[in-house]
Amino acid sequence: RRPEDFDAADGFVRRVVHVGGLVAMEQTNRLKAGLLYDYLDATDFFNSPVARENRSLMNIPFTLKDAALDEDFLKGAKARNLVQLKGHRSVGGMRASIYNAMPVEGVQALVNYMKEFEKSHG
Repeated sequence: RRPEDFDAADGFVRRVVHVGGLVAMEQTNRLKAGLLYDYLDATDFFNSPVARENRSLMNIPFTLKDAALDEDFLKGAKARNLVQLKGHRSVGGMRASIYNAMPVEGVQALVNYMKEFEKSHG
């Protein structure tokens, strides 16, 4: 192995320990995903195209009611430092990647922006 491989693994282990272990990390990831899915399930303006039993804790795709609003949504998101939301070019829509390094506050900021966008465009 290369020395940098050990450095990356060591950094990950330190992070897991710092956040309280794997159980705590899983709880945080479920909380983050729940924040976003709860909003997606409660609104008609945004849609989650993934069946509940197949939903990911890390990558959450969603679409707007009107795809013509996608660029406006992305522009407003970028202005709020919410980036990398554009979905895959073959699928379209949006994708929120909320991996371990994404704090709960980041997901809450996204949900707050989505509510704001819906209020002004809905």
